[in-house]
This record gives sequence, C-alpha cells and structure tokens, in this order.
Amino acid sequence: MPDPTDVTPPSDLDAVRAKLEATEQQLATFKLAVADYENARKRMVRDAETFKRYAAEGLVKDLLTPLDNLDRALTAAKAAGDGGPLAIGVAATASQLLDVLRRHGVSRIEVGPGTAFDPHVHEAVSQQPTNDFEPGQVVLVVGQGFQLHDKVLRPAAVVVAAAPPAGGHTG
Repeated sequence: MPDPTDVTPPSDLDAVRAKLEATEQQLATFKLAVADYENARKRMVRDAETFKRYAAEGLVKDLLTPLDNLDRALTAAKAAGDGGPLAIGVAATASQLLDVLRRHGVSRIEVGPGTAFDPHVHEAVSQQPTNDFEPGQVVLVVGQGFQLHDKVLRPAAVVVAAAPPAGGHTG
C-alpha cells in the first residue's frame, strides 16, 4: 500500500532537486555576470572622467615652451633695464597665458631655494656642495615645473645641495 505522505515518487524528487541545483547555478552565474557588468560600467565611467580631466595634457605641454620663451624675454628685458611698452606687453601676454592655463587646472610647481627636494615634482639637474643649505634642499631653480591637476607635466629642474667636502667650506 502506498504511503499517503509520500506525494512525489523518489525519481521525480531527484529530478526536482537536480532542476533546483541547475537553477541555483544559473542564478549564481547570472549574479556574477551582473557584478562583472557593473564593475565594467564603473570602470568606464572612471576612465571617461580621467580622460576628460587630462584631455588637454598634450596641448598644455606644447604651450609650456612658448611660456618659457615669454619668461626668458621678460628676464632679458629686466636685465637690459627695459620697462617700455614691449616689455609690458610681453609681461601681460605671459600673465594672460598663465591665467588661461590656471582656469584649466594647470599650476606651477612651487619651489624655491631652501625647499626640500621632492623627486615626485623636482628633477635634480646637478648637486652643489654648500654650507648655506642642508643636503637635499634646493639651491637654485633652473626651470619651472608645471602640473595639470595632480599630474606632473614637467618637473621643476633644480640644483640640489650636497654636503661640502670634509674640512672644506663652500658658499
């Protein structure tokens, strides 16, 4: 006599269990696919933001050389004692170019004599033995550095203090 509590024959129960396991496996696979898609979407958004933030990098790098030339012209005009309209115009042009660059996230790397050398934003072009500065401090700025937002476009070129020779005195 069949058991009234046993509604499903054993072979059907095994089939239902197998179907349930297969469905659970498909659900787990689907969840992984959804997570992979979401991670890819987030990565694409992040990459697009990064691209947009640094899209002007090539143009800005190209503009740094003309800015350097304007600065050299100003330095030469000052050395020659020229304060006329040409020197004023060059100064205004350099200032205007810097303002435009600033509006787009470009800034000069602040460095001066006595600043600690930082290899992330400075490039040591030479060392100079001296008693005037601690070893590892900037003695002289040879070339201005610039960064776009938080990315260094061009490190500041600097001369770094080194310890003077033993027993020697260097100014």
